[in-house]
Order: sequence, then structure tokens, then C-alpha cells
Amino acid sequence: MEIASEVIESMLVKFKSERKWTLQAIEQLTDEDIMWSPNTDSNSIANLVAHIHGCVHSRIETIFRDIPDTRDRDREFERGLKMSNEQAYGMTKEAFDIIIQYLEHLRAKPDLLLSQPFIERPPLTHSQVNNETTVLNLMIAMVREVHYHTGQIIYAAKIRKGQLTWRYD
Repeated sequence: MEIASEVIESMLVKFKSERKWTLQAIEQLTDEDIMWSPNTDSNSIANLVAHIHGCVHSRIETIFRDIPDTRDRDREFERGLKMSNEQAYGMTKEAFDIIIQYLEHLRAKPDLLLSQPFIERPPLTHSQVNNETTVLNLMIAMVREVHYHTGQIIYAAKIRKGQLTWRYD
């Protein structure tokens, strides 16, 4: 297998696993749990979900679906952000679905991994990547970003619920 295809397959496995565990954790939470934060300086699960969704929109959806970036990053981190369990589940699922659809698109066209999709777009803001980044660097940044925040979501869920129930199907 060519290295580009191997990288894409590896990322697909990683994101599908992250989606499974994160959605299972969110399913077990109440609306109150979604909006809870341990202190005024910490993010709630609502903030983390909004942030993941915003990152996916600005970094992947804008290039994959060729739509304008409408992200409001400041709103993602508003204290007291209101979000129901149903909204958190839906936004998380949508973000992962976009990532996975994009990776499946790349699977069919692995040569795109070294392309620079932002080169002709307005300057990126609030991003670990710049306009000269490759799709490979973008996706590596997304693996780190999403994994970091899904870990925080699962940890906060465990704080709220104690033991979570996992399905291994």
C-alpha cells in the first residue's frame, strides 16, 4: 500500500473510533451535564463540542464543500453556552461525519494529501495551520485537536457520571 493511502486509512480508523466513544459518552449525559464546567476558567462539554464543530467547519468543510467560513470562535468559548444533549450529540456526529467523508474523498484521491487547499483563500485565523499548509498537515493537526478535546469531553462525562457504560460492538 502506498504511504498516502496508509496515512488516510490510519486516520479513518482513528476518527471512527473517536466518534464512537465520544458519542457514547454524550448519550449518557443530561442537558445539565453538557453545560456544566468544573470552574469559571474551564470549558463545558458544550464549549468543547462547539469548538470541535467550529474547527471542522473552518478547516475541512470550507474546502471540502467549498463554502465560506462562518465560524464564530469567540462564541465557542462563551461561559454559560447553552446546548442540549440532543444538540451536542448532533453537532458532534456532524463534525465527525464531515471529517470521515473528507477522508473517504481523500481515499479515492490520495494525491490530494500534498495539495495546498487554502493557498488562494483569505488568511486563516485562529488556526495551527497557515494558508500554505498541505492537506496532510491539516489532517495531522485535526487528529491532535479532535483527540485532545474528545479526551476532555470523556473526562468531564466521567466526572459527572462516575462510571460510563461502553458498547464494544
